[in-house]
Amino acid sequence: MNTKTVWIAGGSGLVGGELLKQLLADDAFGRVISVGRREVSQRHLKLTQAIVDFADPSTFSSLPAPDAAFSCLGTTIKKAGSKEAFRAVDFDAVLTFAKVAKSRGARAFLHVSSAGADSRSRMFYSAVKGEIEEALIDVRFDSLVGFRPSILDGDRGDDRPLEKLGLSVGRALGPLLGKYRPTPATAVAAAMVAAWKSGKRGVDNIEAGEIYRRFAK
Repeated sequence: MNTKTVWIAGGSGLVGGELLKQLLADDAFGRVISVGRREVSQRHLKLTQAIVDFADPSTFSSLPAPDAAFSCLGTTIKKAGSKEAFRAVDFDAVLTFAKVAKSRGARAFLHVSSAGADSRSRMFYSAVKGEIEEALIDVRFDSLVGFRPSILDGDRGDDRPLEKLGLSVGRALGPLLGKYRPTPATAVAAAMVAAWKSGKRGVDNIEAGEIYRRFAK
């Protein structure tokens, strides 16, 4: 089988952790390179971990060339501590990762965005998500796919009582919420793998409703 080498950023997060599991379990991927500021807890014969600085592209120089790159980078303004720190992750780090991957030969870039992403939005979070979607187009991948989940559904392993309450309500009202129903992290990961396997070229964004309809179990 013609297996591929892929890079994944954000493998320690909710979607990234699920995606990493799926990449490692799939024979289509022969080598998986997890890049980040710290190592992930998963271990596998196919997995190589690399500590990188997203502000310094030279820290990627020793990595094997990728066929594709998956970005699950993302934070919240509360966790980041400021709008500037949030933007440093959700825009700057994503764009640097994409540019380095492209320069090393990646033909496809698949990234987690958000429902409501729009560079013209008055909401800072949504505006930044829209801005990175637009900036990535200029990197000129053969295939660029963004995934726009609603509130993510999954076990983060930490204490977020308000978020857990919101998820409980969202799950109960799911059919009434339509595209705004919680999106399982496992479904986002499955959608990312399926999109890469489809070989579709060009720019596309997959909305929360489609992710849920096709991949939620």
